[in-house]
Order: sequence, then structure tokens, then C-alpha cells
Amino acid sequence: MFGPPLLLQMSADMVRRLQTLSCRKNKQHLSKYGRIRLKKGSPDAEDTLIWTVFDSRCVLYSFLQISLSFTHTHTHTKQVSQICLLVDLNNSELQAMPLLHPLTAISLLLLLSVICIEASVHNYAADKFSRKGNAFVIHGGSEGIYYSHPNLNDSSASSNGDAYIRFEKITFRRPQEASNFSTGMIYAILFEVDDRETIGGSAYGGQRAICCTADLAKLGACKEGEVIHRLSTTNPGWPEVFGVSFDVNEETSTLEPRSVQITRTGMYNLYFMHCEPRLVDMVVEGKTIWKNPSGYLPGRMAPLLNFYGFMSLAFLVLGIFWFSQYARFWKEVLHLQNCITFVITLGMFEMALWYFDYAEFNESGVRPTGITIWAVTFGTIKRTVSRLIILTVAMGYGVVRPTLGGLTSKVVMLGGTFFLASEVLELVEHVGAVSDLSGKAMLFLSLPVAVLDAFFVLWIFTSLSSTLNKLQAKRMMAKLDIYRKFTNALAVAVIVSVGWICYELYFKSTDIYNEQWQNAWIIPAFWHVLSFSLLCVICALWAPSQNSTRYAYSDDGSEEFDKEDTLTLIKPSPVSVSTKDVTELRSDDVDLEEDKTE
Repeated sequence: MFGPPLLLQMSADMVRRLQTLSCRKNKQHLSKYGRIRLKKGSPDAEDTLIWTVFDSRCVLYSFLQISLSFTHTHTHTKQVSQICLLVDLNNSELQAMPLLHPLTAISLLLLLSVICIEASVHNYAADKFSRKGNAFVIHGGSEGIYYSHPNLNDSSASSNGDAYIRFEKITFRRPQEASNFSTGMIYAILFEVDDRETIGGSAYGGQRAICCTADLAKLGACKEGEVIHRLSTTNPGWPEVFGVSFDVNEETSTLEPRSVQITRTGMYNLYFMHCEPRLVDMVVEGKTIWKNPSGYLPGRMAPLLNFYGFMSLAFLVLGIFWFSQYARFWKEVLHLQNCITFVITLGMFEMALWYFDYAEFNESGVRPTGITIWAVTFGTIKRTVSRLIILTVAMGYGVVRPTLGGLTSKVVMLGGTFFLASEVLELVEHVGAVSDLSGKAMLFLSLPVAVLDAFFVLWIFTSLSSTLNKLQAKRMMAKLDIYRKFTNALAVAVIVSVGWICYELYFKSTDIYNEQWQNAWIIPAFWHVLSFSLLCVICALWAPSQNSTRYAYSDDGSEEFDKEDTLTLIKPSPVSVSTKDVTELRSDDVDLEEDKTE
């Protein structure tokens, strides 16, 4: 019985790799047992291969091979094509393959098919120039790149282990109505951030201009109408400046493909510039590929690969401890401990997904958008649930009160708002992100989340103060002790967080040009370490044990709290009344009643 047809996406230059698929050894097999149909699909008249797969056994082998082709291919010469292959089930080779359940194969394919949406290349899809001062500019990308030793055995900058920036099919396109004149140079300028002053100039100390003005031309500093640039005094041969021009009636002009080898560690910036006002509607197409010696990860992201590997192991160790305790005392487990188990599980998935996201990006130059979205979502859910758990524990839920009463809707609303704000921030920051974003941009995006975090902190400590007072009043010493430790841990975490936020604000506001990119990874890494440390403290305080139930809420008279927390609890008086005194008082009351009767 055939399974549902499965549609995969694959570059046209991968067609030849079909010869090596596990279920096909050569083109004769492909034509004998299947059917291939070619058609003209894209505007560039590129061939689109339709390849439809019905058998689940062949699907898995084929897809895994194709995935490997994606992972280890760094050329980007064709548009994405749709590929399907119709397989004959009567083939003896297919029958000999291990049987895989169709639903399992489909699930795996759907999971993996989200990979390879965004590449580590910087793509330019009809990007328009924007006016900056007296010039027209497109920001082509910014990345930190580490030093690469020149490869004496290979003149190509694209060899393994080299750091380079490669220009591929950079095409400038102008409208037909603006093609009746020739133009000056349209520039591609690549420079290291320390050499930013080599671009542009000013006459007599006035306003800085990118394009040469009449005053500067009179001084002989440049030619009017051209972009001002000069060689760096500290980095010989830089900045790299090259470009193209338009002839009369020419609508497109293509930059020659080239690779620029990086031999100095730094933050590199690419800009496309021109000074011709009549080319206001011109666009740029093509791509540039940026590579570090260790892989395709941008410089500021590269250290996070090892960090997420370390954090994955740390969560694994914590999970082994917690789940072993959970299994031993599962009969004594509280609702709070179930929530902690959920948070640990989310953390394990989040760290593992981030590690695989960065590993895939670094190896193939392809940002696996599906994995990135899942990593972002798992992380956002974990942070939201963690804050809600801490807030509800601070309110005494499950420990000193059975429900949250009228506060439930407010807690859920705050949690939902925080989730949405965090999800948007993380998606914008990570999904499809290739350039190293500027500090000011990230500072702006972080503000809503920071405000919501402040609400959480205020509400948590207000609730903790009320809960501690109630525990003190009711003399619940075991619960009071654990709440005091919990409060101290939160206080330390908040103090450290405030200090780090101040440092982060200073770092991002002063590092306008990303000159400190090599240390930028420490900022997100610190928050992961801090939240993990607090989670470890909570796990130590509320670890499952044979005495877990003593911290649970019990419905007896000694644990009744005011429903709306509006009454002030008064500490019990130390004066005690003996049984004898009570008896004497009662007898006096009887005597008084007798006197009244008489």
C-alpha cells in the first residue's frame, strides 16, 4: 500500500547527488524504477525537477542522503527546486530495505523538512538603496571574523580553514526608464570597523560627507560625484573597494565573483554605495558568503556553540539527579515538584536544540530555521513557566493556600503577556539572523521584556513578604525555614541580575560599532547560567523525599488563611490561661447569675 506523496525541497545542483542515494545506485536504476519529469519553472529558465516519493522505506534513505547533501554543500548556484520521485515498490532492492512505518517516515520528513530555510549567506533580493547624507547606501552585512593564516598551497580563499567573504552574482538592476544614460561607479566597500574613518570626509572640519562635494573636489581630495575612500594606515590594503558602472541602455550590471581572504581578526562591514541621484530606484540582487576559520557561525556566535554543549551536559546531570529522586518517591510527589520536572525537561530540550542549531549553522552555512524556532519556543515557555512557578510559590499556592482565588486571571494574563513579548524578541533576534546586530537595536527590543520582568520581581517579593508573615504568625516552622531559604536565593539572584543589567546596558550603549564582539557572547550566556543556578537551588530545596508532604497544604484549622489577604495577622499573646483559672472564672459567673436571680 502506497503512503502519501511527500514533497521535498532541494537545490537543482543537488540533482546529480541522486545517483548516490541508498535506494538508487545509478541513472539506469532511476529511469528503470522511477519516472523523472523536467519543466521550466523559474524566471531565469532554470530546470525544476519534480521528484515524488511514495514508499516510506525509500523515503527515509533518500531524505537522509539529501539532508547530508544540504549539510555539506556551501555553493549556492541554483534557486530552490521542488523534487519528487515516483518509486516502484516491486524493486527487489526496496524490498530488502528495513521496513519503516509510513507514519514514522512522514513524521521524520516533516520534522526535517523545515531545515534549510535561511543560509549564513547575506541574501539581497531586490534590496533598495536608502539615502544617507549625500549618498545612497545598502548595508550588506556585519560580522565578526577571526584571523586566518594565508594558505600557501591554495590560491583560493574558499579552502577549508580559511576565513573569507565571497561575492556571488551581485547584480545591480535599474528600471528601463532610467537606463538612457551612463553612470559612475556603484561601489561595494568592505572594511574593518577600526577603519570606518577611511570612508567619507569633510571640508574644513565641517559636516562629514560620503560622496565627494564641490568643496572637497576644489581641495583636490577627491573627484566630485564619487564615494570618498582612502587606504587605512594600520591595515595595509584595506578597505576593499570595487564596483561596476552602467553603460547607456544597460539595465543590469554584475560584479565579478570574488573572494576576499581575511587575515586580521575584526568586525567587518559591507556597504553598497553610489552618489547618482538618478539611480534612486536601483536595486541589488545576489549574495555574499561570510566564513570563519572554524565554520560559518558569525564571530560573536561561535563561542556559544561550546557553551550550549556544556549547558546541555549540565541539564543532563541535573535531570538525572531530579528524575532519580522523582522515581524513588513518586508517591510523595507534590504538584510543585511536577512543575519543576516540567521546567527541567524544557531546559534539556532548549539547550540541546540550541546546540544542534549552532552546530548545523556552523557546519553547513545553513541556519536551520525549524530548529531555531523550536529552540526559541522551548526557551520562552521555560522562562514563562519558571516565573509563574516562582510567583505562585511566593503566594503560597500548594503550600499554605489551596488556590489563588481571584488572582488566577491576573497571573495568567501577566504570564501570557511575558510569553508573547519574549517570543517576539527571541524570534527577531535569532530566526534567520545572520548579521551581528548592533547594540542599540537589541537594547530597544529588550525593553518590553525588561519591564515585564520588573513586574514579576515586584509581585514575587510582595507576595513572599505576605507569605512569610503568615507562616510566622501560624508558627509553621518547617515551611517558614524553606521559604526563608527560598527568599534568600531569590534576593541574591535579583541583586546579581540588577548588577548584570546595569553592565549590559553600559555594554550595549557604548559598543555602538560592535567593537567588543568577541566578548558579546558572555551576555546571553550569563543569563542561562544564572537561571540554571536558581533552578538548582529550587531543586535542592524541593527535591522529592519521603517527607515531601510536610511542605504541602493541609486543610486543617491551623492552616486557614484569610481569603483576600486583607486582614492583618496579629502575633498570638505569650500569656497562657491555666485550666484552674478558667474553672474559677466559670464559677464566678455562676455566682453572679444566682445573685441576679435573688
